[in-house]
Amino acid sequence: MAGRCCGGSQDSAEQLNDQVWRRVLWIALVINAVMFGVEIVAGVTAGSASLKADALDFLGDAANYAISLGVAGMALALRARAAMAKGVSILLFGVWVLGNTIWMATQGTVPAAETMGIVGVIALVANLTCAAMLWRHREGDANRRSVWICSRNDAIGNIAVVAAALGVFGTGTGWPDIAVAAIMAALALSGGWQIIRQARDELRSGPTRRRTETAPLH
Repeated sequence: MAGRCCGGSQDSAEQLNDQVWRRVLWIALVINAVMFGVEIVAGVTAGSASLKADALDFLGDAANYAISLGVAGMALALRARAAMAKGVSILLFGVWVLGNTIWMATQGTVPAAETMGIVGVIALVANLTCAAMLWRHREGDANRRSVWICSRNDAIGNIAVVAAALGVFGTGTGWPDIAVAAIMAALALSGGWQIIRQARDELRSGPTRRRTETAPLH
């Protein structure tokens, strides 16, 4: 009876945790989708490489949150595969940002610093809100950790965008914007690799764990 009661409590706790996780993901999904629209318009209007990079980052995060919602509560192997897909998408995003940054550098345009600063602050508040909600889940499996890494990188990127706006305003050149976009590309490449590595480890340990759990007791 005691074992059954303990098991029931554990199941209830896990179900409650999944419900909290899903609610947090839905809120983060809406925030990121809205901010994608805001930043992509602002990035094109202001001619800012870092704002456009951050906008696509918001879009990628919204898609990642949707994937996480789809696999929440599923087996570890499925969650690890979803995390692997997200890691690859983040790596591809980093490659795109790097390429776009190089192209923007050859154009020599000077973005609108005021627009960069205002939108950068709004984006920072949005990402800090998401990061605060996701903080308790940062030490979970690869899927949950990937969501936390995305939000953490985004907040760092937003601070850099605001700094770039100040740099553009102070120097009258577009190089601070280019430098920040390059940093955001590096963050994406690093974060994507971290997620892929943990997901790969979980996929490798899955069969071993199943054999251990099903091994007969002597």
